[in-house]
Amino acid sequence: MSGHSLIASTLDIARAVDVLLEGGLVGFPTETVYGLGADAESPEAVRRIYQAKGRPSNHPVIVHVTPEADLSYWVQSVPAQAQALIDAFWPGPLTLILKRAAHISDVVSGGQDSIGIRCPSHPVAQALIRGFAAGKASGQGGIAAPSANKFGQVSPTQAAHVKSEFPELVALGMPVLEGGASDVGIESTIVDLSRVDHGIGPMLLRPGHITAAQIEEVLQHSVGDADAHAPRVSGALKSHYAPHTPLQLANVEDLLRLARDPQLPAGQRIALVSHSHVHTPDSKHIQVEWIAMPGGYAAYGQALYATLRALDQAGYNRLVWEHAPESSDWLGVKDRLTRAAAAFSD
Repeated sequence: MSGHSLIASTLDIARAVDVLLEGGLVGFPTETVYGLGADAESPEAVRRIYQAKGRPSNHPVIVHVTPEADLSYWVQSVPAQAQALIDAFWPGPLTLILKRAAHISDVVSGGQDSIGIRCPSHPVAQALIRGFAAGKASGQGGIAAPSANKFGQVSPTQAAHVKSEFPELVALGMPVLEGGASDVGIESTIVDLSRVDHGIGPMLLRPGHITAAQIEEVLQHSVGDADAHAPRVSGALKSHYAPHTPLQLANVEDLLRLARDPQLPAGQRIALVSHSHVHTPDSKHIQVEWIAMPGGYAAYGQALYATLRALDQAGYNRLVWEHAPESSDWLGVKDRLTRAAAAFSD
């Protein structure tokens, strides 16, 4: 992937492979966000992920594989619809929920009979998984990896984010592989196909860079929303992806009003974040900073978490963020912002 100026060396990757084979944790880049990875077949190793993140054990993690992986090793079957999506979008930011193979521990799926599986496109991720698989007796290596951040907080899109999130693990020798800034910047789209044998069609369980419309175009079939019996998946809690600084969503008119409001409480510093009004408005005071985000959903998604992290560490008392557009291609961004703000709503 030529856009990455920072790429882990072969030696770095080999060391990380050794750590995985020994049951340890590794921070590594994907095109979506950086992951905190462990051997997907080792319940003890996967539990180390949960412990490090403070993640509830019933909250599933996604298994990452390479393009040449034998999916029948991981899942009971690959329905025709799943294969069509694999052919269209793998390697890439799409996770499929399928029935888990009996010999794969349910620790990766939060105790469920399903499994989330995807094939990342980032070259460092592929090299890491490929090297790990080569060291396994079966030749089939999967890396279980949620985002490399403390549970419920802002996902990392740079190696430095992972190191700052887990300094204690880094101090103990956890490798964090360099891969530059994540190209996509928000987590993968998740589609459930685990119940097609029961006549239940594809369901969108988490929106992302790959849209429902793109999925429907491939399948020539509508994609439903999650129902009450859908498998639990990563990033689906009401409050998630949250900074420490209080965050609220508003329309651009409210942002402009705040920018010009001379009556803000003394000592309050506010960041106003907008994608539709890119020019800094005339402000009445120095307590407000105007942050312009990209106007296109792909560039916005790539910048979202890095911007959230930077503002969270800049000493603001409040972040006021413009609502994401309502169009379907923005649904992944809107989902992340809504969940981030939910942590601070009544």
